[in-house]
Amino acid sequence: MSKPEEKRTFKKAKPDQSRFVAYQLISQVNREGAYANIRLPSLLSDSTMDERDRSFTTELAYGTLRMQGKHDFAIRSKIDRPFETLNGAIVDLLRLGLHQIYEMRVPDHAAVDATVELARAVAGEGRASYVNAILRSILRDPPDYTTLTDLSVIHSHPDWIVKALAEQVKSSDRLEALLVAHNTPVAPHLVAWPGKSTRDELLDEGGELMPANDFAVRAGKMPGSYAAVHERRAGVQDLGSQLISEIFFNTHQDRQYLNWLDMCAGPGGKAAMLYNLLHENRIKDNFTANEPAPHRAELVSHVVPAANVISFRGEDLPTQEIMYDRIIIDAPCSGLGALRRRPEARWRKEPSDLKALVSIQRNLLDAAVKLLSPDGYIAFVTCSPHRSETGAQVADFLYRHRDFTLNSLAPFVPDSARSMNFLQPDGTIQMWSDLHGTDSMFMALFSRVTAVS
Repeated sequence: MSKPEEKRTFKKAKPDQSRFVAYQLISQVNREGAYANIRLPSLLSDSTMDERDRSFTTELAYGTLRMQGKHDFAIRSKIDRPFETLNGAIVDLLRLGLHQIYEMRVPDHAAVDATVELARAVAGEGRASYVNAILRSILRDPPDYTTLTDLSVIHSHPDWIVKALAEQVKSSDRLEALLVAHNTPVAPHLVAWPGKSTRDELLDEGGELMPANDFAVRAGKMPGSYAAVHERRAGVQDLGSQLISEIFFNTHQDRQYLNWLDMCAGPGGKAAMLYNLLHENRIKDNFTANEPAPHRAELVSHVVPAANVISFRGEDLPTQEIMYDRIIIDAPCSGLGALRRRPEARWRKEPSDLKALVSIQRNLLDAAVKLLSPDGYIAFVTCSPHRSETGAQVADFLYRHRDFTLNSLAPFVPDSARSMNFLQPDGTIQMWSDLHGTDSMFMALFSRVTAVS
């Protein structure tokens, strides 16, 4: 009589928390459209991890999202079916495992074992076995990246972005330096809002001085653990954005009283900086923060008094009640200038998106013209180096509005930032992540021809 077949049993999977949280973020970003910078703080706060494990989780999750194009190249080389037919959980698990192997300081065997244990917990035993087989196959016969010439694979950027950046920087060495900068993790930049906190207060809790202005600190720990950030007396803001706000503030030129408008204020970083600069230095000036999206307007009201916040489409702002002397348009854009801080952004934009974005920017500029006082300034800002959102948009505006001129931003750059050399010959500003350690911000300043420039 034959023995009955024994049922195979498995011990309950016990993935480590840091990798489990990293996988949660990667899955929610790739499968549900979540934003990494918004979702991760919540996942971390719900965990019981210490500071070291939280840092590991952040590096693993953000790094995997950035480099998933490169990891997909390795995966495609080993699978026996079309990549597009792979289960989403398997794809994200393989990406997470490969990132530990090739981009972090995790030993190969530890990376595989930990990823397979995670796969058992989130995808089941069968899929875990498949993940194990693919990872070990790649380890036995890894892709030869040394002979690869496709920069979009090597540096994990969509091909269209690589080509667009190549048109701007010209030099192949500069192009590679920029792509590398996009993939290099950076500590968050903190801003001590004038009158509410100081740079020294932030530095006392840890971090590194950033000498380009009087407000910036490179964080030395999780931003939310700083008392001033927790109490909304300071914020998280890239140095480039801080400088844009400060440069725009400097256009006051000691005029007696000015009306200021931030036309696209959400989520509120530049608005908070500008409001606090005005509140400390020009208390009689009037500041209005407009944000078309109600949920983003709510975020602005957390860092700017609610009485100063309104919510209109730019084209629908009332044109009769008040004319503004200073208008800043931090316009919706491709976000190609923030690829180092927003790991998923490169995978969410297509060349076709630019047409709609450029149209929105043009409409906002036209709306600002109707709201501007006779001798006022319009500042046009994008977090992008793409020509269609920078120089081409400037040229188009000046062609359509012959009564306007482009003003040099040179007089308004703080002395502490002049050595950064981000001014262009035409007086506009273009920052670059590889050259300036900031997001690749663009800024142009317009006024009517009759105005004093």
